[in-house]
Amino acid sequence: MKWQRVLLKLSGEALAPASGFGIDDATVSDMAEQIVELHHRGYELAIVVGGGNFWRGRSSENMDRSTADYMGMLATVINGLALQDAIEELNVPTRVMSAIEMPKVAEPYIRRRAVSHLQKRRIVIFSGGTGNPFFSTDTTAALRAAEVDAQLILFAKTIDGVYDKDPKSYENARKFDRMTYKEILDLDLQVMDQTAATLLRENNIPCFVFSMKEEQSLIRALESQTEGTMIRREHE
Repeated sequence: MKWQRVLLKLSGEALAPASGFGIDDATVSDMAEQIVELHHRGYELAIVVGGGNFWRGRSSENMDRSTADYMGMLATVINGLALQDAIEELNVPTRVMSAIEMPKVAEPYIRRRAVSHLQKRRIVIFSGGTGNPFFSTDTTAALRAAEVDAQLILFAKTIDGVYDKDPKSYENARKFDRMTYKEILDLDLQVMDQTAATLLRENNIPCFVFSMKEEQSLIRALESQTEGTMIRREHE
């Protein structure tokens, strides 16, 4: 096994129905089945989930940014609980940990406790972002990966990798199979925010960007890395 401890970053949109709002039960169930299959294959799995299927703080022009970001953090808890429920339906122990304390529904995020859960073969879902406004869930994923010593991040997107421009708008968009974090920063590509890219580069954590829309995409992304973009600190 090339990697043992892996962090999966799921965008809120990856959980949404075609309308882009809310939670699609079939999508969440399929995702849970793939996560559980990887768990049974021996991987230690942590998950950071976004909240864009309910709320995006940066899209609210008239609201105080901090307030809007806190609302987005609450949306990630909703998604985390939905994913936990789907995974535990498959009889795998799962813990939701929130950076914003809400003990009625989630454990508070404590790094040592998160590592202990992973060592005990529990799937850990990190919600509530970093607990601070002005930081994206991409940055949360980079931070949590560094804290729990993840060996790889899987970035689940709605497109199949990193392109030089939006492939939905430009037919001539060029896809990258391999990149460095420096190239991500220099080209100002929007696959992740610059804070996340910098954190991953400094901590030498590779990431693989792939689309969740294909069948068995999560399993293929972790075990083959053929249908997406691999990003590392340096070219191999």
